[in-house]
Amino acid sequence: MRVSLFVPCLVDQVACETAQATVRILERLGHEVRYDSRQTCCGQAPFNAGFHAEARELAVRFIRIFREAEAVVAPSGSCVSMVTRHYAELGLEGGQLRDWENLKDRVWELCSFLVDKLNLTSVGASFPHTVSYHASCHLLRELGVKDQPLRLLKEVGDLELIKGGWGDECCGFGGVFSVKYAALSRRIADRRAGRLASGGAEFVTGADDSCLINLDAAFRRIGAVQRTIHIARILASEDGGRG
Repeated sequence: MRVSLFVPCLVDQVACETAQATVRILERLGHEVRYDSRQTCCGQAPFNAGFHAEARELAVRFIRIFREAEAVVAPSGSCVSMVTRHYAELGLEGGQLRDWENLKDRVWELCSFLVDKLNLTSVGASFPHTVSYHASCHLLRELGVKDQPLRLLKEVGDLELIKGGWGDECCGFGGVFSVKYAALSRRIADRRAGRLASGGAEFVTGADDSCLINLDAAFRRIGAVQRTIHIARILASEDGGRG
């Protein structure tokens, strides 16, 4: 399959290793990965801040760039949710609307693409560490991706998955929420980090770097030893390294 990679803004700026890991996974599985350097933001940030006209411009650009793609894969539940769900709220019309309706079912979050589209749970990974999983809000609540990441982690060689009774609470990031309401965001993140740290795993993983960056800062604030790692980096690891 020819897979078009969409790299979210945050990944591009501060977590490029997640995008690189995504490419390694897909190429290891025999797929041709394409990257269009014209791509920019999906529009989620301005949309969440109330700038819908600006978000619409970015949506139109995204649709124009990817409308011919066989499949679009992104290592981010929040960006995929924006494209597949919230573009419907931007007033697209005519050909733009038709192109989006034809495209949206070909846009996938990485874990869902592997499990739901490719019907895979084992991707040949090895990661000899203890790991707990944090479900990000958009991934879980808007895309309905719940068990897929856990099924993938269970098939990683030498990985021990630590589960606990901490539920599926928000990490407190919420995009511009963490900027507008920084103190509240920190309190939410610190509570979530404390509960995840109680499991004693070396790493906490998830499918959105935004959540993981917020949690990593919280681990440091509360003095926890846990560190975060995107699930793509675990799935890309073949030699016991950190992806």
